Amino acid sequence: MVFEESVVVTRPFDEALAEVKAAMAAEGFGTLTEIDVQETLREKVGKQMGRYVIVGACNPDLASRAIDIEPQVGVLLPCNVVVREVEGGVLVEALDPGVMATMVGREAIQPIADEGRRLVGNALGRLSASAG
Repeated sequence: MVFEESVVVTRPFDEALAEVKAAMAAEGFGTLTEIDVQETLREKVGKQMGRYVIVGACNPDLASRAIDIEPQVGVLLPCNVVVREVEGGVLVEALDPGVMATMVGREAIQPIADEGRRLVGNALGRLSASAG
């Protein structure tokens, strides 16, 4: 089961992270959280690893509509976007909102998930278009 979409960009990490947030914002997603996994794991368990940030992105309109249908969908929010160093660049992986619809199992959520999938795809497309 594929639960994410991804794109690799070949810019410095901080630039790629800023571009991810901008691309998501252009599609109506705000950044609710930003978790620096690299720093957290270094501090908590002494792990050494490459840059790894989880951005919690939320489209308020879609979230509101989904919560109106199924209040428990909040446990699946926000949409996580992982930005991490890989050999040859920065990998951006975004949760496929369709996974939420599958997990909730309510037919009325499907159009919201489809719209979310389209918007996330648009955001990743923006990154792909400028991936160099």
